[in-house]
Amino acid sequence: MKKMLFLCIGLTMMAASAFAAKVDTLEIRSQSMDRVLKAAVAVPDSYAKSKANYPVMYLLHGAYGHFRDWLKNTPDLNTVKDLADEYNMIIVMPEGETFSFYIDSPTLKTSQFETFITKEVIAKIDATYRTVATKNGRVITGLSMGGHGALYLSAKHPELYCGAGSMSGALDMGKIRKVEQPDEVNKLFVAVYGPTPPSDAELQSHAVIGMIDQIKANKMPLIIDIGVDDFLIESNRAFHSLMVYEKIPHEYTERPGSHTWQYWQDAVPFHALFFARIFKQNGSAVK
Repeated sequence: MKKMLFLCIGLTMMAASAFAAKVDTLEIRSQSMDRVLKAAVAVPDSYAKSKANYPVMYLLHGAYGHFRDWLKNTPDLNTVKDLADEYNMIIVMPEGETFSFYIDSPTLKTSQFETFITKEVIAKIDATYRTVATKNGRVITGLSMGGHGALYLSAKHPELYCGAGSMSGALDMGKIRKVEQPDEVNKLFVAVYGPTPPSDAELQSHAVIGMIDQIKANKMPLIIDIGVDDFLIESNRAFHSLMVYEKIPHEYTERPGSHTWQYWQDAVPFHALFFARIFKQNGSAVK
């Protein structure tokens, strides 16, 4: 009886794995930084059996991280692959390095991540896979530094995306040194601004919270959430208040949790569902 039970369990597991999204690792040559970087790409199981063009969700990692974070740090390691399968979307997780904030450094050629994501990564993905290669089939979100990156890039490049999101986003760069250890943060900023620490004004010039006018003009659907115990909650609440004051439609949620992978694993399915509905409205969803 036990042998039969184990056999059934094994066959069930094999069947599940046989119909799971696959993950590719792409090398992407960055002309802007004169080096090669990587991206992980979750491709839904249905892709191999279809001739359709697939919508794409870009999923950015946070500070101290790298491109495979979403695949190796969630408590359930199948989280991203399951979402790719559930919503028939390609999910791209590009390299953003440990503290790039996904901006083009004003001083360092080696840190041009706005250009990398918006030009080089998108071009590589659209050339490699059958994608909906217009804004109607492309969205972007991320956690912490990646939440900043997603809102920052979508605000500056509304021609590329039809929706954007942020989980636990670092939305006010001007206040980062006030909520973390200033000396430690300045060491990390060397990768973006060089050896001279940036002024508060420089940080503020790249802060999402200062881009309300652009965001309002873009009229892009946005989803933003944060845990009630997250150290970044006050800047998220301030951003939400500004959006409400300016009458900018958006979905904002505070839920139990803090700055953890358990929280982000729980949050990302809401983003995928939000974007799947947009793709359906745009006629870019794969049935």
